[in-house]
Amino acid sequence: MFKEFKARTKSSAANVIKLETSANTPSFGNASMPEIDEKLQAHLELKSRLHDELLERLNLSAIDKIEKSELRRQIAGLVTRLLEDEGVPIRSEAFTELVDELIYEVMGLGPLEPLLADPTINDILVNSHEQVFVERFGILEKTAVRFRNERHLLRIIDKIVSNVGRRIDESQPWVDARLEDGSRVNAIIRPCSVDGPALSIRKFSRNALTLERLVDQGSLTEKAASVLRGLVEARLNVLISGGTGSGKTTLLNAMSSFIDESQRIVTIEDAAELQLQQDHVVRLETRPSNTEGTGAISQRDLVRNALRMRPDRIIVGEVRGPECFDMLQAMNTGHDGSMTTVHANTARDALGRLEQMVTMLGSDLPIRTIRSQIAAGIHVVVQLSRMSDGRRRVMSISEITGMENDIITMQDLFVFRRLGKGEEGEILGDFVSTGLRPKNAELLVAAGVDLDANTFHRDEV
Repeated sequence: MFKEFKARTKSSAANVIKLETSANTPSFGNASMPEIDEKLQAHLELKSRLHDELLERLNLSAIDKIEKSELRRQIAGLVTRLLEDEGVPIRSEAFTELVDELIYEVMGLGPLEPLLADPTINDILVNSHEQVFVERFGILEKTAVRFRNERHLLRIIDKIVSNVGRRIDESQPWVDARLEDGSRVNAIIRPCSVDGPALSIRKFSRNALTLERLVDQGSLTEKAASVLRGLVEARLNVLISGGTGSGKTTLLNAMSSFIDESQRIVTIEDAAELQLQQDHVVRLETRPSNTEGTGAISQRDLVRNALRMRPDRIIVGEVRGPECFDMLQAMNTGHDGSMTTVHANTARDALGRLEQMVTMLGSDLPIRTIRSQIAAGIHVVVQLSRMSDGRRRVMSISEITGMENDIITMQDLFVFRRLGKGEEGEILGDFVSTGLRPKNAELLVAAGVDLDANTFHRDEV
């Protein structure tokens, strides 16, 4: 496992060490602040030397071939010998934490590993090597996690993107990627990021949210959930709209669980993160250009290729460009039950964004023709929002009813009526039915969707 003993070398800029977090900062008793800073610096320097020695002696090619318990035992033994050489005493609990941190650096993502393991954290937001925020229960909070320097953070970013065949450098200073567990990652570096590298991680939910759990959390009502399930079973085309972090992908995953197992599903994403439970799923992912600036594969390329793959349903993680036109064509040519998401503040704005994306093709299609394609292709728009109290809610379920002159007509089937704010800042309100019966009710009945007679009965606030 370990190479031959090598002479101790000074810490190089290429090596990376994890700074202390609030969970493992050493205790210095009643020492004054200058004394604490001095002792903390000494502690960090010790860790830096240990890390350098560890990298020198580890046979990195053999790491993946041994059990984690054996790796830990060997690293712990080496750290013990190195501490004896240094003449540094250390408590048992501090020793355990030190070994954990060194393993994180070698095997994982360094300072980020404890945050990734924390089930209460939804997002990890690294603004620079000195500033890390997390989101818990919809609320942002600053952590004590730090990287040793900018090079340390760059190393972690490079480790993430290289694992999925992506690259990030001055010629391509931003990238979308994913972790092994499916967590979504975005990174951006200098010169675009003025204060140094920035990293955003949207953590993968190990327990996929179902519509039932969304109902329990108050994101929507049982009646609305039954309607969303019916839309999927009846193979109506659904557009999920909302702002950043509003839960679009979560709802898409929840709704997709009702797709029949006998159907062939093709998913298309920039960075694969959908968690479909069916067996017959083909997952496609875009590819950025290489160092020569060629070889890029866009979502539009994948949508057009998917049409030749005999899909029953096409699910696009998010439309954001010309692929919107091909998606609408698919919805209008026999691929019923397709779903996608889009960034927009309201359901009406979502349709406007689709219109703008189609015009990005550069063709001279009349506006009325584009709107007719949208009205014919999309049946329902589900609008989501992240409220000021951190909770994610379904704001409306709206049906597209057709065209009047050059205007796409819509009607709200369910809406969230905001009533005010509670004493602790929570948003008060009710998600209610408007009393309008959907135009596509016959399609639901024809598909065998059994909805309660009071599903669309008007609710009083």
